[in-house]
Amino acid sequence: MITLKEALKLKKEELKELKKDIQKKANENKKLGGYIEQFLDRELSELGDGVPVAIKDNINVMGWEITCSSKILQGYKSPYNATVIEKMLANNLSPFGRCNMDEFAMGSSTETSYYGKTLNPFDEKRVPGGSSGGSAAVVGAGVAIAALGSDTGGSIRQPAAFCGVVGMKPTYGRVSRYGLVAFSSSLDQIGPITQNVEDAAILYNIIAGFDPKDSTSANVENKKVEFNNKKLKIAVIDNYIDEADEEIKGAILDLINELEKEGHTIIHKTLMNSKYDVATYYVVATAEASSNLARFDGMRYGSRVEGKDLKQTYKLTRAQFGDEVKRRIMLGTFVLSSGYYDAYYLKAQKVRHLIKNEFDKLFSEADLILTPVTPTTAFEFGSKKDPLEMYLSDIYTISVNLAGVPAISLPIAKDKNNLPIGVQLIAKHFDEQTLFDGAKIVEDLVK
Repeated sequence: MITLKEALKLKKEELKELKKDIQKKANENKKLGGYIEQFLDRELSELGDGVPVAIKDNINVMGWEITCSSKILQGYKSPYNATVIEKMLANNLSPFGRCNMDEFAMGSSTETSYYGKTLNPFDEKRVPGGSSGGSAAVVGAGVAIAALGSDTGGSIRQPAAFCGVVGMKPTYGRVSRYGLVAFSSSLDQIGPITQNVEDAAILYNIIAGFDPKDSTSANVENKKVEFNNKKLKIAVIDNYIDEADEEIKGAILDLINELEKEGHTIIHKTLMNSKYDVATYYVVATAEASSNLARFDGMRYGSRVEGKDLKQTYKLTRAQFGDEVKRRIMLGTFVLSSGYYDAYYLKAQKVRHLIKNEFDKLFSEADLILTPVTPTTAFEFGSKKDPLEMYLSDIYTISVNLAGVPAISLPIAKDKNNLPIGVQLIAKHFDEQTLFDGAKIVEDLVK
């Protein structure tokens, strides 16, 4: 597949042919299930005549059906564009194809989608990751040039690692959330999923910047990323690497040796046990989700199931949520309830502050932090029977969202089953420049 950098040089007629080619590939590879249109036997959704970029199904595109891969939003058509879509259209990029996802971005495998599961492009028996599994799969399979995803606790970086592509989560507030259907408002960020680091920087440069429509948007200087080849001080998180599978551990240790040979300074550090990150995340995220998803009641959006009275209509309509969404709404409502708010939600906010302080301390000593993205490579469908077991696939990515710092996942090797192994780089707040510099250095080393 042509890169985003190359596609931006094409003329209008060539872009039309490119879209036809992507449509043809999507039709030929329907079982991948990366695009929602592949399940519905439709042509890929399209807006504008620029370079085609696939869009996760929770980002509003005017005139498109936007459902967050949920039964409850079937039939809802967006009346407006998200800010990131407006920025894309202004820079010769065209939304092209709705990407499958875990329902309301709740999941780590894209198995909770109402439409069906997306397959991993490297092994059809394995998951593509989630919740942006469709976005990562279409780029990894060569059925998209690039895609947008959203990241609440690793939902861009984990599927990018599973599908052998680059996935980047910007600093919280760097990219507008206006037009993104909220899961957890203090954690969600839109970011690029691309074939390489340079394409990720191009797409990031286009979508980043202050937006007065978004109250969480940061009104800070936003310089375009331009690559610099500089020597970096990188903090390696030893306890995270030791906990990962042997093949992931080996690949990362090899990378660390190569970085040292190139003259980069490596310092060895530890972070708080990741079980505290998981516990904190699932209290904060579910609490915010229970509040955000209250609006989906059949009165204003999507699919309504009529009952004999208003109460029954609410019950029948909201029964359309999938099991994972119901589980998280119930958990979130519980931690916010009288008598439990202090014991759970307030305590989680205090631990979140400790996690942020840990990152601040590390960044006083290093330019970047290096960790695995996931403890294993892509797992098989159905192998995670317990929801708690599924939640642990995000143990290395969750803390980044809790702290609000930027991070990137990129492929560095393959395991014995030919599955991609990713590495995660993390930078301090609003230092996407150093993050991309480090990612390009790593990408050049492993080519």
